[in-house]
Amino acid sequence: MNDIAHNLAQVREKISAAAARCGRDSEEVTLLAVSKTKPASAVEEAVAAGQTAFGENYVQEGVEKILHFREQGITSLQWHFIGPLQSNKSRLVAEHFDWCHTVDRLKIAVRLSEQRPADLPPLNVLIQINISDEQSKSGIALESLDALAADIAALPNVRLRGLMAIPAPEKEYDRQFAVARQMAVAFARLKADYPTVDTLSLGMSDDMEAAVAAGSTMVRIGTAIFGARDYTKK
Repeated sequence: MNDIAHNLAQVREKISAAAARCGRDSEEVTLLAVSKTKPASAVEEAVAAGQTAFGENYVQEGVEKILHFREQGITSLQWHFIGPLQSNKSRLVAEHFDWCHTVDRLKIAVRLSEQRPADLPPLNVLIQINISDEQSKSGIALESLDALAADIAALPNVRLRGLMAIPAPEKEYDRQFAVARQMAVAFARLKADYPTVDTLSLGMSDDMEAAVAAGSTMVRIGTAIFGARDYTKK
């Protein structure tokens, strides 16, 4: 078993264990492999090990990988854009990705809807919440969620699927869980209002267990699968 396949197996075991500890089925938690800065060959190794959902932070790099696999006739992969999205890059996301996790203003959502090709299904979108109220982070405050959700749900070519957050780093499990529960409560409320909502993208390598315990349905794991990143080559 190669390193990436071995790492994937270990991450899946951790997800299963975290789910079991809180009485959840591991099938309720999707593993999103964050492949940013990694070559297509690394993604190929992950695909060979059964991974199908991949997250990319940089638009151009992600599109290159998507086209690489499309040219090989591999159409079973799901591509998630999980980085900050600038208006001038929205068309590429609308045209190539299956999901966008980082919608935090109506302008971006409108552009994604207008730019989504007619022959593709609606783009799945998540609203990014700045749950730790960090000035350096993207995302909206929880109190702004209802209005933005209503506006996005009315757009024709995007589908509101739920929420995403990147909480501030916390070493203590109890604190991680408390923050994750805030997201889970907001997610449950949104889910009750919109039948398309089913996804809470929350949890990375350091806080995955707390996120799963709180109710996350998708965890974003990169380094634990692909190894350390070299940002000089992104």
